[in-house]
Amino acid sequence: MENLKYKAVTVSGKIAVGTTTLAKNLARFLKWEHINAGAIQREYDRLHQIHENRQGALSRSDKHEQEIDAMTKRMLTDRQNLIYEAWLAGFMAQNIDGVLKVLVVCSNDQIRIDRVVNRENISVDEAKHWIKQREEENIVKWKKLYGDHDFWDRKFYDLVIDTYSSGPLETVGKVLDKLGYKTNLQHGI
Repeated sequence: MENLKYKAVTVSGKIAVGTTTLAKNLARFLKWEHINAGAIQREYDRLHQIHENRQGALSRSDKHEQEIDAMTKRMLTDRQNLIYEAWLAGFMAQNIDGVLKVLVVCSNDQIRIDRVVNRENISVDEAKHWIKQREEENIVKWKKLYGDHDFWDRKFYDLVIDTYSSGPLETVGKVLDKLGYKTNLQHGI
């Protein structure tokens, strides 16, 4: 695997598009470290009595958001064999050499809603509300901190995958192909 084209991968996307599934599958195939910034945020939220699905980034201080994003840049600059999953990871990785920036989307919002309903065991209306509120609050915060950007504009990414039309194995295969990953299928991946 020393001949891969990239030293790290960012996996970015909105709620319930499949970023965690992709990041975990990549870590399994590549045997790379997987960091989920969302898990770091959820731990912070628990410590500060913030319910992540009822409150978004506006409930966190600007300083905290900037510290997480600075940590992202540091890790992507300094580490190798890293899969870094975060909403803004690809955006933050601009101008960092050796990082494959992957954007995961789901072109069918009903699928995203269904994923949240099943994952959180909540109603469809609650899922719609949580998705809308969290995404809107995050965008307000990020625009305040980083400027008026579309943080999921395809121009910021090296690879965009729609999980509505690409299943988990096909999705991970697309990233492995882009990395230049080769394997002997007789021995399995």
